[in-house]
Amino acid sequence: MYKIKWIVLKAKNMFIPVSICLFTVFLLIFSNANLLSAKKGLTLWANSVVPSLFPFFIATELLGYTNVISILGKLLNKFMRPIFNVPGEGAFPFIMGIISGYPIGAKIVSKFKSEGICTNIEAERLIAFTNNSGPLFIIGTVGIGLFRDTNTGILLFITHILACLTVGFIFRWWKSDRKKRSFLLQESSSNIPSNISLSNLGEVLAHSIMSAINTIFLIGGFIVLFSVIISILENSKVLNLLIDFISPILSAFGVSVNYAKGMLTRNIRTY
Repeated sequence: MYKIKWIVLKAKNMFIPVSICLFTVFLLIFSNANLLSAKKGLTLWANSVVPSLFPFFIATELLGYTNVISILGKLLNKFMRPIFNVPGEGAFPFIMGIISGYPIGAKIVSKFKSEGICTNIEAERLIAFTNNSGPLFIIGTVGIGLFRDTNTGILLFITHILACLTVGFIFRWWKSDRKKRSFLLQESSSNIPSNISLSNLGEVLAHSIMSAINTIFLIGGFIVLFSVIISILENSKVLNLLIDFISPILSAFGVSVNYAKGMLTRNIRTY
């Protein structure tokens, strides 16, 4: 029994190093296909992600230097606290997440956590329903692009919002952190940025742009990385094995097996 536990522990410790080694080897074996996938990922990032998300990143950074968040917190705390068990400021990442889509909501929640506006547990509750897909993707790409129907896109967008609200309500009971909250806010309140003014407009704008650049490049790195990973899975036939594995499960639920590949790759080429 002890030997089995030792083997399992050893396998866990070796899993990540072995995976990275295999990834490096496959980069060399399928270098041509990986190069094409990386280029497609970069093209996707440059043509779709940067134009649609970069302005919103700057806008949300600038809003963080205004009193908009505190005003929302005071106005909506009586709704956000009893319904979602989060501070009223949590309405801001939810609204911005709905307007601009992934990953604006997650970025704002992360900033709230670092600035002490919410605790770690409240950030976990917020992230469950604020990191949403935007209308540009659901109505434009899915509704008009895939289904050729604007009404279908609107219906899907409304359903998406209702689903997010439902998840947020369910997660209101996620853990308890009442004792930690007041201490965290007192400790971190000095880190909250001061309000924007004409005297510091240039500094605030530069900081906002730099923060937005860091985030958009991070997203680009993930897009390229997973484009290459999907290419490796396709060329090594691992993806086909996974599709063959889940196809019977999909068939049992009346779902066409044609969706199997899209489910596994998240249809990265039509982000």
